[in-house]
Amino acid sequence: MTMTHYMELLATNQPWNLLLFMAVPVILAETLAITELAVLFRHDAVGPVRTVNRWSAILAGGYFAIVFATLMVTAAIPLTLAGGWRGPIDVIAVGFYLFGIVPLGGVALLELGIIGRDRSEHERMKLHVAFVALFLLTAHVAMIAGMLDPTLIAGDAMAADQGPHPTH
Repeated sequence: MTMTHYMELLATNQPWNLLLFMAVPVILAETLAITELAVLFRHDAVGPVRTVNRWSAILAGGYFAIVFATLMVTAAIPLTLAGGWRGPIDVIAVGFYLFGIVPLGGVALLELGIIGRDRSEHERMKLHVAFVALFLLTAHVAMIAGMLDPTLIAGDAMAADQGPHPTH
């Protein structure tokens, strides 16, 4: 079975790639999601849970911006230019993973007051929740697609041995 580039990235350079590209972003995002629920149920705009929520949002967005830039330059763009994708499933897995910058970056920008300044506290909270939900959705699509054999849907098994392998 051929692996998606997403899964290959996580499997290569063990345990570092798994930690850097999966564990750190997921721990930050899960901390954000869990504290988000606590803030919503307690209607607590202040306090230690809100502080953890705020900082996990800022750190997740900043960290994932670095991950996004790194993977665009070392993987996505070179794979696209070299025709090295292993089929639509491969593109979906990597694409949805990289799309995580939109919700994580958005929630960080919201917390930093760069976006949403003109909205009420309730509207900012709704946007905050929407960003967290969107990240959970995109991350799970990336993980599920990443675990599939990329050649299942019109993939080219030969592409597995072509193009750059920036994850090594």
